[in-house]
Amino acid sequence: MNSVAPILDVNNLTVEYQVKTKGKRGVRIARAVDGVSLKIRPGETLAVVGESGSGKTSIANAIMRLIEPTSGSIMLDGKELTKLAGKELRLARSKFQMIFQDPFESLDPRRTVLDTILESLVVAGIGIDDAEKRKLALEALEKVGLIPAENVGARYTYQLSGGQRQRVAIAAAMILKPHLLVADEPVSMLDVSLRAGILRLMRELSRELQIATLFITHDLSLAWMYADRIAVVYSGRIVEEGHPADLISFPQHPYTKALVSVIPVPEKNIARNRIILSGEIPDPLEIPSGCRFSPRCPKYRALGQPELCISSDPKLESIGDQFVACHFPEKKETK
Repeated sequence: MNSVAPILDVNNLTVEYQVKTKGKRGVRIARAVDGVSLKIRPGETLAVVGESGSGKTSIANAIMRLIEPTSGSIMLDGKELTKLAGKELRLARSKFQMIFQDPFESLDPRRTVLDTILESLVVAGIGIDDAEKRKLALEALEKVGLIPAENVGARYTYQLSGGQRQRVAIAAAMILKPHLLVADEPVSMLDVSLRAGILRLMRELSRELQIATLFITHDLSLAWMYADRIAVVYSGRIVEEGHPADLISFPQHPYTKALVSVIPVPEKNIARNRIILSGEIPDPLEIPSGCRFSPRCPKYRALGQPELCISSDPKLESIGDQFVACHFPEKKETK
């Protein structure tokens, strides 16, 4: 058990959207995030993994206060973020930073690289004068591998490659020395050849500065390589959480098992029992009763469609070193 206090402590987070509909109902409620709890400690990376529409980006945006949570608690360094507003929230933002998915959209093409980094310092009120701010900005560019910093800093962001732009985004976030970094699919728009370098850079900086990192991805293999822990999300809920080696070698939830089964294996002589799920994640307006994965669950069908799966919503419970929300989790074979 890790006794270090978490930097981020999220408890029972819920995000609901009002959706206007035709007819008598008028407005219906869509549950994008439904009772998510998680903790991240200094220097630790938690990967939140799931298909498109699973709710992982809504979790990230709610923690960043880019959208308002409907209910639940978001504690950062012991301070409740959901209660902050106006000036208090603006002042606190330097402590939690976000790296977005698309570096082509997240950076202003009208600004030079140096101006982009300087803006972070100006907004946060860091640096005694312009000379010190410039020195800090150039050091930040060097730290993320953009060398020579003077030359790179003079260029406009649209003149950079995708990998270089994402390094600028990392520099702009890390220069503030945040306590929490939220990275939403930070390498999905980059060439495969660039991804490892960006992820390695983020991990090195996070550990050096003891930053808690929330890493959002649809790619379980990336989470396996990069994260210290993995939380698998389905239809707004965490269905399994554990250390990458445990979760990949022995997934206990049928959804996790299906995701693991399609991870590419380079060795041609290794046979994989691929599990191809039918259907899609349920509409947040029409979440099924009981286990929300049951309509797509191979185990539910294999067990003869137990009544328990459609009548009772499974809770996330500890099974060994993992947490699983399933009425019939996988069991390890004993020799």
